[in-house]
Amino acid sequence: MYNRISIIGGSGSGKSTLCDILSKELNLPAIHLDAINFNANWVEIDKKERDKKIIEKSLEEKWIIDGNYNKTLKERFERADLIIWLDYSTFMHLKGVLKRFFKMHNKERPEIPKCKERLDFNFIKYVITYNKKKRPIIEEYIKNIPKEKVLIFKKQNDLNKWIKEFTNNADVLLHIK
Repeated sequence: MYNRISIIGGSGSGKSTLCDILSKELNLPAIHLDAINFNANWVEIDKKERDKKIIEKSLEEKWIIDGNYNKTLKERFERADLIIWLDYSTFMHLKGVLKRFFKMHNKERPEIPKCKERLDFNFIKYVITYNKKKRPIIEEYIKNIPKEKVLIFKKQNDLNKWIKEFTNNADVLLHIK
């Protein structure tokens, strides 16, 4: 079984939702990297301090970590028993971000305490350029990882099918659709 799972992918891909589902199913602590990166009201912490905290978390024996933060990917990938990459299209990322915004607008994000859901131009720009700018970095790191440690999902339906089989729990699908 898995003790350390890294979940990566673009914004709006469902990383945090998947992290929470697997955390509950496998009884592993969920670590949301955005919760490490942001203080209340989306104030970012110092990047060196953030990366240090992420590395410290990745050195623990059991975890499910969701988030990218590319400067710490290599270390997390090396420690992970399983890497799940939600490698969706830009359209699907945008769809997920907009869906979350309309559902959670002005409400606190459960995985990022004291941060209310918001949407601004810079974030939309990040989402739109993610596959062009950030995806190649992930591809570079992934190619050095043994294939049996990596699951890549290109479509939400494939992920849902895997979750159903992995957890033997069809009800889990209701949470990630």
